[in-house]
Amino acid sequence: MRRRSIFGTSLAVVATMGLAACGGGGGDDSGASKTVRVTLANHVWTENIKAALPEFEKQTGLKVEITQLGEDQLSDQYNVKLNAGSSDLDVMMYRPLQEGKLFAKNKYLADLSDQVKSTKDWDYSDFQSGPVEATTYEGKSVGVPIITEQEVLYYRKDLLAKAGLSAAPKTLDELKTAAAKIKASVPGTAGFVARTGKSPAVTQFSSFLYSFGGDFVDGSGKATVNSDAAKQAYAFYGGLIKDSGPANVSTDMSWPEAMAIFTQGKAAFYTEANSLYKNATDPAKSKVSDTVGFAPFPAGPAGSKPYNIPSWALGINDASKNKSNAWKFVEWATGKEQTLAQQKAGVPGARTSVWANPEGTANYPKDLVEAINASTQGGVAHDRPVVVKVGQARELVGQPIVDAITGKDPAAAADTANEAFQKFLDDEAK
Repeated sequence: MRRRSIFGTSLAVVATMGLAACGGGGGDDSGASKTVRVTLANHVWTENIKAALPEFEKQTGLKVEITQLGEDQLSDQYNVKLNAGSSDLDVMMYRPLQEGKLFAKNKYLADLSDQVKSTKDWDYSDFQSGPVEATTYEGKSVGVPIITEQEVLYYRKDLLAKAGLSAAPKTLDELKTAAAKIKASVPGTAGFVARTGKSPAVTQFSSFLYSFGGDFVDGSGKATVNSDAAKQAYAFYGGLIKDSGPANVSTDMSWPEAMAIFTQGKAAFYTEANSLYKNATDPAKSKVSDTVGFAPFPAGPAGSKPYNIPSWALGINDASKNKSNAWKFVEWATGKEQTLAQQKAGVPGARTSVWANPEGTANYPKDLVEAINASTQGGVAHDRPVVVKVGQARELVGQPIVDAITGKDPAAAADTANEAFQKFLDDEAK
């Protein structure tokens, strides 16, 4: 089957433009247009690229036409055009872990394996392994990471000092002990806060799952959310929020609600994506901006295994008649120079060399850079089940999180979730 609906997923950036002199190439498009059509989502990455386009167009002689859309509009456009096999999309910005498997399975994304391997100066080996894995499908490179995320520990330096703690927790057991101590000793303050909503919590829970030695599926693709490691992770995450979280905590919090509790000074520890750090350090947004610290994700029984993912990537529409020029745009937009410029502007990229470059980290808190670098060493390449119907899967594997928070038996909930998730996987494989 060639085409399948996108199931209401949302996207962030697609770019359509014409490129001609950046190396690379590929595709049978000898009569290629000098105009490259790029569809992008509303994102600071997009604004930065738009500002830099004149130099690209001057350098290549190509014309770039950008369509910039909100996520829902972008999703609708992809749903219509990709299903119809339309060739009027050249470059697409997409979310590898949300739409990636669907797009690759349906052959919406061109195979870029030859391009990424043959463009020497561009240097594909410079990209971190986690984001590369997430943009690879059945051994083929189908996208190039542009924006990355890792899960780190946000904490309040002043509350640690008040509780007599000299350093941020290095293990999950230390986190549990410290959170309980602060909640007991600082009235009105939670020891820990994190996402609690059934679906939103899955991404941040994933690092706990991996650090306990679990995963959503095993190497053969079988559901494993009721493994001993998974049951321990569900019990730990849910118990940490139930015992040391905010009073009367709701079970529908995503990151804005959890971040608000932290930035209003109502919690000591918070595990979250590093990409949101400015919400905690900007005095205009945070009452505790001058006391926030960052640390690597605490180690569990299996070590510290946070996710290290590409939240966004660039791909090329397989139906495009302008693949050579589309690749030139992708090559330019994801090259070392543009990645450095983006990272200096606050957009974390996937290139190792940029993170090693003092210019690339000068605008980030030093302890955040250290936490991110630690996360990229052994980071896991996904933060949710890697499936086609991602939303449905998150609902299934997220239920035990809610059950654990509300005091239900997390082990029994994991068994129920695993049965439902396995049926989901079996149905999707048909």
